[in-house]
Amino acid sequence: MNQYETVFILNPVLSDDQIRETVDKFTGYLESRGAELINRENWGLKKMAYPIQKKKSGFYNFIEFTAPTDVIDNYEVELKRDERIMRFLTVKNETHAIEYAEKRRKRVKSNA
Repeated sequence: MNQYETVFILNPVLSDDQIRETVDKFTGYLESRGAELINRENWGLKKMAYPIQKKKSGFYNFIEFTAPTDVIDNYEVELKRDERIMRFLTVKNETHAIEYAEKRRKRVKSNA
């Protein structure tokens, strides 16, 4: 199993419940296909560098997980199909990125 990170931007007109429902939908999708969630963060409403779908801001969410490689293609198709998601990026973490992610999680928890 490989370790991955996904960051996705949700439409800024969504309510808190709709945001939570969307994030739960995709974390549930991953868990139902054998993925193990490592970390999940809501980065909140942020201004974007350029407009996407005529929107200048969006709700950023971050999910870190381990999953079999065959899950990722279908996961990304599901992300593309959901109209609440304006953009997303899924990245496979290599050894150094995994070490950095662990340090980052510890730093975020200690600051909370």
